[in-house]
Amino acid sequence: VQLQAFGGGLVQAGGSLRLSCAASGRTFSSYNMGWFRQAPGKEREFVASISWSGGRIYYADSVKGRFTVSRDNVKNTMYLQMNSLKPEDTAVYYCAAALKALIVELTTVEYWGQGTQVTVSS
Repeated sequence: VQLQAFGGGLVQAGGSLRLSCAASGRTFSSYNMGWFRQAPGKEREFVASISWSGGRIYYADSVKGRFTVSRDNVKNTMYLQMNSLKPEDTAVYYCAAALKALIVELTTVEYWGQGTQVTVSS
């Protein structure tokens, strides 16, 4: 599967953005999907994930209550709605996919998309 993330940009603290991850191929609905982010000088970290059916969803503690992950298996797209953004959310956001396991950490990822920059100004 090929993944392409988009929707990043510059937003003020407290604002919102919605990221999208478009997937190629006819088997998107079989993949567990996830979002990670990487800030300058830091390791890539888990943000959120959603199972192939949408029935299981996980969030990093740092984004719980502010971010919402969802997917549309007809449009082959995953979303990340980000509300109440903080400067510490500034990072490059990556989408990820896996067939074998739910995505909860870096080692569970099988496919990566390119990143999209999110910058939150204070």
